[in-house]
Amino acid sequence: MTERLAIIAGTGMNRLSKSISASETSSVRSDTPWGQVPITILNIDGCEVFLVDRHYSDEPGSRTPPHEIEHRAVVHAIRSVNPDLIVSVNSVGTMIESLPPGRVGVVTDVLDLSSKAITFHASNAVHADRTNSFSRRHMSLLENAGIDGLVISTKLVSAQSIGPQFETPADIRALSMLGADVVGMTLGPESRLVSETGIPHVAICCSSNWAAGMTPGDSTAPIDHRQVEALADSIRSIVANCVIALIEG
Repeated sequence: MTERLAIIAGTGMNRLSKSISASETSSVRSDTPWGQVPITILNIDGCEVFLVDRHYSDEPGSRTPPHEIEHRAVVHAIRSVNPDLIVSVNSVGTMIESLPPGRVGVVTDVLDLSSKAITFHASNAVHADRTNSFSRRHMSLLENAGIDGLVISTKLVSAQSIGPQFETPADIRALSMLGADVVGMTLGPESRLVSETGIPHVAICCSSNWAAGMTPGDSTAPIDHRQVEALADSIRSIVANCVIALIEG
């Protein structure tokens, strides 16, 4: 059983804590060199779950856009609670029929050719190994959990896009040719920093829309962020079941 589990979530997941049955809920603010980060703490069957919304903002009613997220603050805060496992939950656009909108996948690798350099060791280079960015043991736990709506595949590559605009069809065609299956705006730099912590990491991607130009039967279909948020919110229960499986495992 996992005793301390940390979750970094975003689009459509601001109500994730309500989808997980917790006996206790509290909140703290973690001090980091890049500002304070709010953390929600849940107690689930003896496991402490630490939840951070990567889009948190100190301005009421506002959410930090993806290109303005201070990932160092988020990962520093998560690392400070000494978790046994870090789970990233990311909303993505899908390029493959096996992971249509409304399903959840487990990322096996990241294609990130667009993020600027990001590290906790700016003055003394630390070359973290990323050959196996995600914990195979924990991915196997999810594979064997039999969760409805969770798509398990031997390869699910998530491409990093800068944002905040959605990608063009030409972007998507190029990323697909490079081996990407889905595309998002946050996992690239987040996974780079988690690799420097040495803490096991799992990335769960919520297929929230067809990537630009990939909508079956309509290659010109636009992408509406409000619809993306609504669909991501509708599959919170799948993500919650993944969390429970990782706790019990």
